[in-house]
Amino acid sequence: MCADTPRTLIFHVDINSCYTSCEKLLDPSIGNRPVLVLSNNDGCIISLDAAAKALGFTMGQPWFTVQEKAKELGVVVRSSNYELYGDISHRVMLLLESYAQEFEQYSIDEAFLTITASLPQAQTLARRIKDDLARRVGVPVCVGVGESKTLAKLANRTAKKIPALRGVCVWDALPPQRVDALLSTLPAEEIWGVGSRVAQKLAGMGILSVQDLKEAPLGLVRKRFSVVLMRTVLELRGVRAIELEPERVFKDQMMYSRSFSDPVTSEDTMRQVLSIYAQRASGRLVKSGQVAGLVSAFCSTSRYATGGFVRADVQVKLPAPTADPIILTQACAQLLERATFGMVRYAKAGVVVSDLRPAGATALLDPFALIHETRDIAGLVQSIKEKCGPRSLGVGYGGLAQSPTWEMKREMLSRRGTTHWAELPVAVIK
Repeated sequence: MCADTPRTLIFHVDINSCYTSCEKLLDPSIGNRPVLVLSNNDGCIISLDAAAKALGFTMGQPWFTVQEKAKELGVVVRSSNYELYGDISHRVMLLLESYAQEFEQYSIDEAFLTITASLPQAQTLARRIKDDLARRVGVPVCVGVGESKTLAKLANRTAKKIPALRGVCVWDALPPQRVDALLSTLPAEEIWGVGSRVAQKLAGMGILSVQDLKEAPLGLVRKRFSVVLMRTVLELRGVRAIELEPERVFKDQMMYSRSFSDPVTSEDTMRQVLSIYAQRASGRLVKSGQVAGLVSAFCSTSRYATGGFVRADVQVKLPAPTADPIILTQACAQLLERATFGMVRYAKAGVVVSDLRPAGATALLDPFALIHETRDIAGLVQSIKEKCGPRSLGVGYGGLAQSPTWEMKREMLSRRGTTHWAELPVAVIK
């Protein structure tokens, strides 16, 4: 096909080092210093920028093992600020969706778009998307363009690895000799959808590189593996075999789960935990426009606890689907009857809401509708929290203004300047 002929192409857009990019966005004082972002309870490294990688830091390193090194090298360290990252991601996705004929948010930091364009037009448009996101949102991205999702992901990877491409790669616009060199030197394991186990099995068949996988007989691949890997082979050949999946509005279940900074040993404290977690799950239901027919709660010790692993759980079928924080809290409190307190040191707890459905989809002749008089409380509480802050209002323990001692440790948390008026960055003109 001629390069100037319009065709439907897939664009893959990925935020570069998403969490660290968000941290830099609202804190200009970071400058060019390397940045690390830590997991829940400041346990290990979950995001790092190129400067931190160059100093030898890696994903998954326990924070306590590199804490002194980071201090000596002047590394900026932040606790994970998921509210900030989620808001920046939402802004990115809204902008990307405005460009797309079809749109799929694949994760918090990446998305697929379909756009009809010629190869030169695709190059220009990809550059425009990259520049638009930098100007209007403030985060750096790479853009890969291909005939299939797999090739678009591969193009994005290439854009990241080759500085001369300046963050944009249109796969079919690359010189054939460069494509051959890339495919023949890239291990099959590096391709999207091929894990380490599959790669080991492929290696036993003499399929080591992406080029080998691309040229593998389709019948053999399907027989020895699955139709999923066969689709990957087709995609490497430029045949679209994996369709975009529009963003799902309704999820099958939602979970709010956290590890504690200090172990929980008393029933009163666990009651507080369950109350707060149930209300946070309620808030998520309201935001997604859903209600739940089933709620589960659990608490557990560390798997490495000296007394052995202990877990307690409960599942409650609700009389009517709801997002009501009072009803969810009462259901979760039934866990207290099954848990053992005193000697057991619980390290984690969670609330899961399932059997989800749209909030307006309950049957008109629901026999429990009349007794469900508090169903509007969830929306009211959530709307007040959105206006006045997450700790402005709550039911029972959920209304406490102070953070409880057991709450997840985030000692290096940055400001949430895009969602909280009180935490907006302040500019001083002198």
